[in-house]
Amino acid sequence: MKLFSVLLIGATLCFGAVDINKADKAQLMEIKGIGEAKANAILDYRKEHKCFNGVEEIKKVKGFGDKFLEKNKSNLEASSCKK
Repeated sequence: MKLFSVLLIGATLCFGAVDINKADKAQLMEIKGIGEAKANAILDYRKEHKCFNGVEEIKKVKGFGDKFLEKNKSNLEASSCKK
């Protein structure tokens, strides 16, 4: 199972950023610094607000701040969505 997780993380980093508007819990947890609780917080935010208007908006989710965004910005994207 660990090997599978490592391969998934590697594939994500090689093939592009994780879309915080479309990623499921497992995909979100592939990002360094996101565990189950933070992945759930992102999903809850999406349920309430429909989507993120940009990657910077992740800072509105409890537990995410400037340091997280600085370290992970290149691994994140926020596709457009209709509200």
